[in-house]
Amino acid sequence: MWTKKHRETYRRDCARFPSDMTDAEWACLVALIPEAKPGGRPRTTDMREAVNAILYLLRTGIPWRYLPRCFPPRSTVYNIFRNFQREGVWDNIWAALHADMREASGREASPTAAILDSQSLKSAEKGAVLTEV
Repeated sequence: MWTKKHRETYRRDCARFPSDMTDAEWACLVALIPEAKPGGRPRTTDMREAVNAILYLLRTGIPWRYLPRCFPPRSTVYNIFRNFQREGVWDNIWAALHADMREASGREASPTAAILDSQSLKSAEKGAVLTEV
């Protein structure tokens, strides 16, 4: 149920787009964004704007070519997105946010048990003979 507190938490009055991160959301992510690689040119792209652009693309489902001009150039945003994929940055962000969410709900950061049933596990076809290699 939406309460006054919830509405204040999720209000995005100052954002250009609904997908833009709030200051509190960015504060959680900024430590997980890798620094520029040493030895190269200094980073000139605002990483918050680049992440906002990626979130906008993911939320709207538009092609990269249609990225609004208020964001960094689409080639820059695409390269950041792909580099984050290759370097495992998205996985690190997901793991950190997942652990934070579990702790906020009063649980351990990482699960200690799992439940598996026959519907979850893939088994051999019925009547198939399993052979050892």
